[in-house]
Amino acid sequence: MDLIAVLADAVRAAVGPQAAVFALAAVGLNLQFGYAGLMNFGQAGFMLVGGYGMTVSVTRYGAPLWLGVLIGLLMGFLLALLLGVPTLRLRGDYLAIATIATAEILRLLFRSEAAAPLTYGVFGVQQFASGFYDLNPFGGGSYGIGRFSLSGGQLWIALVGWLLVAAAVALTALLVSSPWGRVIRAIRNDEEVVRALGKNTYAYKLQALVLGGLMASVAGMVLALASQAVTPDTYTADLSFYAFAVLLLGGVGRVLGPVVGAVLFWLLLAASDSLLRQAITSGVISDELLSTSDVGPIRLALVGIALILFMYFRAGGLLSRRTPKAAATAKAEVAA
Repeated sequence: MDLIAVLADAVRAAVGPQAAVFALAAVGLNLQFGYAGLMNFGQAGFMLVGGYGMTVSVTRYGAPLWLGVLIGLLMGFLLALLLGVPTLRLRGDYLAIATIATAEILRLLFRSEAAAPLTYGVFGVQQFASGFYDLNPFGGGSYGIGRFSLSGGQLWIALVGWLLVAAAVALTALLVSSPWGRVIRAIRNDEEVVRALGKNTYAYKLQALVLGGLMASVAGMVLALASQAVTPDTYTADLSFYAFAVLLLGGVGRVLGPVVGAVLFWLLLAASDSLLRQAITSGVISDELLSTSDVGPIRLALVGIALILFMYFRAGGLLSRRTPKAAATAKAEVAA
């Protein structure tokens, strides 16, 4: 087996645009769930309206890309209001139910024949971002060392994606260290106490939901630009669960947790995929036992097992200061 090829595939995935997309989505989820305690299972819905808002504006109405980006952000803002206004006064589980249901309803609506004149239906639209790639300063060459390299187009979208991640992380760091951030964390810990102190907890939670939703909308736009395509079935519930996995790996309530989690998640996913394919091709694993068509679900199962083990030994995520054993010891000391 070519282990260098396995490592190269893993590194390219860990620093590529896909990792940046999920880092962005997880930064928004961290603001909502990690700091404000809002259980949002609908990040895929925010990514969908962001990606479609930009793409439909450019392809159907001839809008410039910058205007399409603003429309995508507006769609994410409106979706956050639609979800938050009726549910945030209720218990947190209502928001969880509303978000996952809304994301799936939007996906089915956008792929329906009735919406096809606007959304292109089940087939979506491809090759719409030529204006974005015309701005590529790297050209069409290859950049890197040997097999550890990216094409000029991949490097361009990866650079844009990671710059947006850096901006989102910086904004999160400023917000959580401000008085606003202290109120948000207090709401997560005990909302009744914060309300008793005269704070409008509903408004604070709605603000957190909107900010996190806008970050997810940007992630959806980056995903659309990276693949030069938008189709409804790209934005399935899997995206929301991947964002949660990224956040749990890196560390909930840690500013850099989503970034570390995204790099680790895609490193594991790409490495397991490449390793399995190499093993099948080289005969280490018999093709009668496992075929290349089975690699997709198997790699997800392996990453899931790794995630379970990781959460057992490092429940707070990679950047957490406390292990499960330390947490149990602290609880015992408090009880004593």
